[in-house]
Amino acid sequence: MEALDIEVDERYVETRHGQTHVLSAGPENGAPVVVFHGGNATNPLTLAWYSELADSYRLIAPDTIGQPGYSAETRVDPTGDAYGEWVVDLLDALDVQTARMIGTSYGGGIILRVASVAPERIDSAVLVVPAGFGTGPLVNMLKVGLPAILYRFLGAEWLLERSLTAMITRSDPGPVVRDTVSASLRYVNLEREFPSATAGELGGFTAPVALFVAENDPFFPPEAVVPRARSRLPNLVKTEILDGEKHILSPEAQERVTTSIPSFFNE
Repeated sequence: MEALDIEVDERYVETRHGQTHVLSAGPENGAPVVVFHGGNATNPLTLAWYSELADSYRLIAPDTIGQPGYSAETRVDPTGDAYGEWVVDLLDALDVQTARMIGTSYGGGIILRVASVAPERIDSAVLVVPAGFGTGPLVNMLKVGLPAILYRFLGAEWLLERSLTAMITRSDPGPVVRDTVSASLRYVNLEREFPSATAGELGGFTAPVALFVAENDPFFPPEAVVPRARSRLPNLVKTEILDGEKHILSPEAQERVTTSIPSFFNE
């Protein structure tokens, strides 16, 4: 949190699935934008991608239950209604009727669960390298997973480097990203299932959606994500493939995504 370029407020709210820690930034009277972070990672790490939006919007960033952070350690069925219920309770506690939403990786899958359970609460959605539409070839995932498993037990730095190289675009991701990934791989009971929603479940979700996928994402590559997103999302109005990028985007790609979001929100 200290590394963020924006000032954040902290609070806890109660939900039916456990107490939730929430970071907020930006003008209090700004239009609310709920930002969901990636799985097996921390909220501030992902919030940093979109910090420039705090100039105009009220960013609301919850620590996902069952994930690293200060929220309840409750693990829920990622394909059931729990995540949707959790977000409904969160919005009710914050007195937010509807909101724009941004979901990165696992957070993108959470938005799909909200869209399935309570589509009327979403004004528009931005999905960035999202879970929820299937995964890439096993061989690509093993480039991250195998050294990650070995690093958990052996702690050898070269194994961490192998995992980082496979999933991070930038060769030097910086200490915050490196330390976060390292701590997650060593100490977190890693989430291996991803939230998703079928076309039938999303039939009532008509809010506009923007999709950003990374060309070389080992987890959720374009060839797996884009066709399924097009078949399941009735109002997918923007799709962009980020050339040369991996799952954790470079600062340049993060800025590219962030600077394009306001125009999409205002369409």
